[in-house]
Amino acid sequence: MDRRSFLTGAAASLASAAFAQTASPQTASAQIQQRDWSGREPVRYTDPDFIALDKRFQKYILGNTPIQRLWTGALWAEGPAWCGAGRFLLWSDIPNNRQMRWLEEDGHTSVFRSPSEYSNGNTFDFEGRQVSCQHGMRRVVRYETDGKATVIADKWQGKPLNSPNDIVVHPDGGIWFTDPPYGILGNYEGFEAKQEIKEAVYRVDTKTGKMDKITDELDKPNGICFSPDYKKVYICDTGDPRDIQMFDVVDGKTIRNKKQFTNMAMPGKGPGLADGIRADVDGNIWAGAGRGGPGYDGVHVFTPAAERIGMIVLPEICANICFGGTKRNRLFMAASQSVYAVYVGTRGAHIT
Repeated sequence: MDRRSFLTGAAASLASAAFAQTASPQTASAQIQQRDWSGREPVRYTDPDFIALDKRFQKYILGNTPIQRLWTGALWAEGPAWCGAGRFLLWSDIPNNRQMRWLEEDGHTSVFRSPSEYSNGNTFDFEGRQVSCQHGMRRVVRYETDGKATVIADKWQGKPLNSPNDIVVHPDGGIWFTDPPYGILGNYEGFEAKQEIKEAVYRVDTKTGKMDKITDELDKPNGICFSPDYKKVYICDTGDPRDIQMFDVVDGKTIRNKKQFTNMAMPGKGPGLADGIRADVDGNIWAGAGRGGPGYDGVHVFTPAAERIGMIVLPEICANICFGGTKRNRLFMAASQSVYAVYVGTRGAHIT
């Protein structure tokens, strides 16, 4: 199918509310190579790279909004987080050892923090303070209102952490983070160093400073998010196997009942993987996906029952995502060298 035929079909599908039956990752992967991401040649609505694989996903696709490339120029964009008070998006450019900021007011992008200690995952706590995972210092820090950094975690049982990767906050004040070794495997995303502890997921009680190991069952724990009610936690494993695991959360502090949520495999594509994940208010899991090739790389959306119902196809591997904007109805995607955004028909379940 050529581009003209596809766009004609997409427009007709919107009118008949049957877009999910005509769109496919295969047609999208062909057209993204021709797309003008500068905005000089606008995309005809409905955006053909926002794909419903199931009719249940149609409610999340807005028929009159485009996927936009907000900025490009990173080496490896990661850790997007939305600051509601400042109305800006923050993300890490890990190899360039900096954090970037995009202002909602006028779209201005600039360096926010340099050096960033090769930061990866970022979030904001319930008091609006930024929390970051630092590969370079092998620690988790919180930036106070005066700009000073408070160390949240840097050791486990007297040994240095590997390289904290992704992070979420719980309403009880607890900070949960994953600790694979990616930042110490070489000198590109941190500093090459010896791994002294097993990969794991941790929780820090910010009231007492007590740190607990949540689990070390995953090979390379990476992206992490809670369900809307905080009764479940989802953790991406980018090692072996490449999948998303789901656990029940007990009393907000421990987990049990490990279960594979999805293996990320997709018929006709490479096995791929999920890196960063977020939940929407309906309990769907939106996963930054990659390593599967054109027509796979981007964002995959799963129901709470792990059914893949939709995709956002991007021309780059998507490392991580977050919901933001005033109404938390805009999805921001950190994808390799660029940052993308699209308005969606739902809202993020949590503050960032």
